[in-house]
Amino acid sequence: MTQTKPKAVLAEIERGSHAKVKVAVTDIDGILRGKYLHRDKFFGAAKSGFGFCNVVFGWDSSDVCYDDARYTGWHTGYPDAQARIDLKTFRRVPWDGGVPFFLGDFEDEHGDPLAVCPRQLLKRVLARAEASGFAAKVGMEFEWFNFLETPQSFASKGMRSPQPLTPGMFGYSVLRMSQNPGFFNALMDDLAAFGVPLEGLHTETGPGVTEAAILYSDALEAADRAVLFKTGAKEIGHRFGIMPSFMAKWNNTLPGCSGHTHVSLWKGDENLFYADKAEHKMSPVFRSFVAGILELLPSILPLFAPTVNSYKRLVDGYWAPTKATWGLDNRTVACRVIPGSAKSTRLELRVPGSDVNPYLAVAACIAAGLWGVERKLELTSAPVVGSAYLEGPTERLPRNLFDATTRLAESAVARELFGDGFVDHFVTTRHWEWRKFQDAVTDWELARYFEII
Repeated sequence: MTQTKPKAVLAEIERGSHAKVKVAVTDIDGILRGKYLHRDKFFGAAKSGFGFCNVVFGWDSSDVCYDDARYTGWHTGYPDAQARIDLKTFRRVPWDGGVPFFLGDFEDEHGDPLAVCPRQLLKRVLARAEASGFAAKVGMEFEWFNFLETPQSFASKGMRSPQPLTPGMFGYSVLRMSQNPGFFNALMDDLAAFGVPLEGLHTETGPGVTEAAILYSDALEAADRAVLFKTGAKEIGHRFGIMPSFMAKWNNTLPGCSGHTHVSLWKGDENLFYADKAEHKMSPVFRSFVAGILELLPSILPLFAPTVNSYKRLVDGYWAPTKATWGLDNRTVACRVIPGSAKSTRLELRVPGSDVNPYLAVAACIAAGLWGVERKLELTSAPVVGSAYLEGPTERLPRNLFDATTRLAESAVARELFGDGFVDHFVTTRHWEWRKFQDAVTDWELARYFEII
């Protein structure tokens, strides 16, 4: 990111030699949808916004139109929505000739934030935090599998049996990284040049698995970086004949892939989660923040686990939480409290998978935590010591997308925090995902019933 002040940004584009600008928005699934704009068109769009077909909130990740969404559908004719470019997101895409790039979000016909827009939802949550005197710092990290495939080669296999980048279980392997130095160096260097700096990058346990920790920042910027990271990793991988996958769990015999979210609340230079003399160095604000998340987690789970596949990751013994639990530096719980210095003390929410929409995950984490802070909720349970699969509460989180979405639809608190417009639309889209899954004939069914039944 070279400039952040709007006038300076526009001046830099004016002076530049590029005849086009790339702009993108994020749909309900966290997928970037974008286009090139001619430079002349861009200057008008930067001033007044531009039309972007609202079908991006009227179809699923496979571009199949929802049949019952209220916001848009055949009943509306899919008109344009007003997209507003955020000039503060200015970047250049180093693997696309340095073309200027911007993110945007949506407004409704009255010029107000569009209720169903994920980036606008996060901005509303952050405005609520600011009104209470809080600023949030966030860092996201992702695990993902890499395959020696292209979209064409994978499709020719019937989207089965992708070839992993490397064989075997090689967590933190210097050897495996050295066997693909071009790819790993490009992830570190090109993403940094794209304004998505990585704090760390290493192999994880599993064939072809990688984990990246994105450098923390203010919450909105952190979510922007996370969205751009996922797309950027895919575009960089393509140059090396590598197809990254951010499915939560692509193979039931292997660990799933996380989208862990690190968060802390600040007032100026003070980390409000840190209290040197308190038990575990957790301030009352921190304790109430964790209590709020634990209380609301079963009701807002789809914002952290948004796909049918998400729930295949949330199983015992695979490094993902299955209950609303907390603990001190414990990787089996939902809320991993990391007690450190006045700078580093933070919460790691371990529920989100790599398939998450970062805007929704960050918004839900902060909103639920603030809900607890506002009510001064007490963290009454003791931290889980040992395996949270065996210790702590017995009630499990919802086991599938349908049950989780039903709880979200019925949650008065979720509607208070996120608004009826967003909740109703998101519930519709998640129930659609479940219906599509219910209609599908799976490999499991073929293997189980094809011959023997």
